[in-house]
Amino acid sequence: MKNSVTLTAVVLFAILFSDASASAPEFDSDNAFSLLEKQCAFGPRNPGSEGYNKCRDWFVEYFEGLTDEVYKQPFKAQETITGETRKLTNIIAGFGRDGGSGLMLCAHWDTRAIADQDPDPKNRKTPIIGANDGASGVAVLLEIARIASENPPPRPLLIVLFDGEDMGRSSYSQEFALGSRYWASNPIPAMPQEAILLDMVGDSDLEFEIEYYSERNAPGLRGYLWELATQMDLDAFREIPGPRVADDHVPLQQAGIRAIDIIDFEYPYWHTVGDTPDKCAPESLDQVGKLLVAFIYGIE
Repeated sequence: MKNSVTLTAVVLFAILFSDASASAPEFDSDNAFSLLEKQCAFGPRNPGSEGYNKCRDWFVEYFEGLTDEVYKQPFKAQETITGETRKLTNIIAGFGRDGGSGLMLCAHWDTRAIADQDPDPKNRKTPIIGANDGASGVAVLLEIARIASENPPPRPLLIVLFDGEDMGRSSYSQEFALGSRYWASNPIPAMPQEAILLDMVGDSDLEFEIEYYSERNAPGLRGYLWELATQMDLDAFREIPGPRVADDHVPLQQAGIRAIDIIDFEYPYWHTVGDTPDKCAPESLDQVGKLLVAFIYGIE
């Protein structure tokens, strides 16, 4: 009986996946990569910088061209690595809000003010470009926003760009993920049931292990996505236990949301001046983007 039930579930999954993949809109990885490059062209996007202000305004303009549901969520927080108090902004865009359980896709858009992990001590006070750690997850979400504007999703979708993720000292996890902490205490426009965080998803040598807090909090969501990736032959997703990452998904989990983190933390240019677009690849963005599009449009 157990084998029969398992076989039935596998067949049903295959049928549902076949229908979803056949009808899912196409993720344009080249466009996503151009959106990564566009962010980096503003320069470092650490709070208070010129590049930060210009990129923030561009995000708002971009979303306003796709949906009427755009929110700016301002707040203030201390940047402990510089000692400055910063004015920060979470940016939220909503699509397909016709009822049903909601899904959040999120990433942080700020970049780190210091390259404190750089191998050259002379660079460690220099702001980073953050092509992978900052721009990559956002680029995937901007391309998905374009898709959602043309193909209303079957359930409410929030795309959230969190600010203030990378303002803390290296050994103090409570000083990071400030935007998600603020949003979790002040959710606008509504609290979703599920959230998928993208962080450092553009590395040209991409491998996603199973992040610890994701598996502990939302094993069903995590497992479904990894199985879907297997069905789609997306080989970056590995069924291997990964690190514990105190990322933006943790405050969401603490607020009662089933939340996971898709992250490749094995990135040699993390928090260095070498985190530039040439270390990233459209093919990497494609793996994540295709998976999320199939997931979004395969749910009724």
